[in-house]
Amino acid sequence: MIQDTYGNLISSLAMVNDKRIVLLVMDGLGDCDNDGKGTALQQAKTPNMDALAGRSALGLHVPVANAVTPGSGPGHLGLFGYDPLVYQVGRGVLSALGVEFPLTPRDVAARLNFCTIDQAGKVTDRRAGRISDDVNKACLDKVRAKLQPPAGVEVFFETESEHRAVMVLRGDNLDDDIGDTDPQHTGVEPLHAARPPHGESRTALMVADIFDQVRAILSDEPKANMVLGRGFAKVPDWPKFADRWKLKPAAVAGYPMYRGVARLVGMEVVSQPTTADDVCAEAAKAMAEHTFIFAHFKYTDKTGEDGDLPAKIARIEEMDAALPTLLTARPDVLLITGDHSTPPSLKAHSWHAVPLLMAAPHLRGGDGPAFDEVACRAGQIGTIPAREIIPLALAHAEKLEKFGA
Repeated sequence: MIQDTYGNLISSLAMVNDKRIVLLVMDGLGDCDNDGKGTALQQAKTPNMDALAGRSALGLHVPVANAVTPGSGPGHLGLFGYDPLVYQVGRGVLSALGVEFPLTPRDVAARLNFCTIDQAGKVTDRRAGRISDDVNKACLDKVRAKLQPPAGVEVFFETESEHRAVMVLRGDNLDDDIGDTDPQHTGVEPLHAARPPHGESRTALMVADIFDQVRAILSDEPKANMVLGRGFAKVPDWPKFADRWKLKPAAVAGYPMYRGVARLVGMEVVSQPTTADDVCAEAAKAMAEHTFIFAHFKYTDKTGEDGDLPAKIARIEEMDAALPTLLTARPDVLLITGDHSTPPSLKAHSWHAVPLLMAAPHLRGGDGPAFDEVACRAGQIGTIPAREIIPLALAHAEKLEKFGA
């Protein structure tokens, strides 16, 4: 058994009843105060969430640990009750599962970004102008046609969305001791996959050669003329969500990566909506056959990464307008939160604690009058690790037995 004392304890107490728990994740929801003007949540007009906050418990959660900026994988694993410091997996596995690639124990997967490099080999755009899916597919077709794989190794490429793609190496005795090649900044060259401390990895040297070939193959492309790799990983063998929490889970998620992290823990993906209206409608529908629903909304994160505060506010307002559809389905416990914060001022994920709302029975009154970072800071939940959110929901849904005599 994996050494996760708290998680294993909660798992041992979990029991089955027919109460429904819904986890609505507004990706990258948290924010900074934007030079005193207020966070995106504070500036948004959210009458439905604010009314709900008046009869709900509020708090903040820390996705991984204080001061640690989480990726989307660790952020969601924490929300699913898996301690991200114990359950670690590379982004490549999540992306591969998200596009339904049939991973095997002989595989190493990586998340790719198409990028733009200049004549000096320096990255000028890490996302290649957010190329279309069609351009992505055409570029991968070129690579497949011309790439010379390492001896005894199969190399697969799959489109994820826009500038994102997946690479999978399949062969005997492959390892995932491979350095990310994405420098996370422009104006510098991509990193080398076999740089120290990865220089002893035969697989890292293979990846370095593959990327050199890709650069040559794509050299005539106007935008997507190189790829950046990160999150090299083999698929882990973890306890499944249904077994761990005695719930029948469903995932409602439009973007491949989030379907991937759901599949990693054994959730059934029942629909792939992207708009706020459809996310809420599909989540409500899934409640008929499932006792846990993970519903994901991407655009609060995407607008934050674009540095577009007005757009992030608008996306929050879209979800607020759609929320009554989900509320009408009457989940027994409704959680609204994000997997991390994405302040538009940073154009990136951040370390800030994330606002959390829990509408549930057996509360100590409501914490309102609004759902935002400041109100959540004073709420009855307090500031907790993300891994404690599912256990808290289970307790309020009367799905946990007493501990001890």
